[in-house]
Amino acid sequence: MKNITITLLEDLARWLRVRAAEDDRSVSRWIRELLDRKRHREDDYEIAMKRYLARKPREIDWPGGCRPSREELYDRSRLR
Repeated sequence: MKNITITLLEDLARWLRVRAAEDDRSVSRWIRELLDRKRHREDDYEIAMKRYLARKPREIDWPGGCRPSREELYDRSRLR
């Protein structure tokens, strides 16, 4: 493992030590697990996005087989 040094505000460092102690972990382990969870969430997002973008676009079935005109799409009176 690689050691790194970070600088924290005193109140944040105190909060971190308390949280790590509540979870029965060292500060290093608590931060390592937090970052690992974040990395996996980002990996999961990337996988889901690639899966979604790989899907073939589906065809839109318009009623009557023809697309509505621009005026029909933006006709507010039909929405009320």
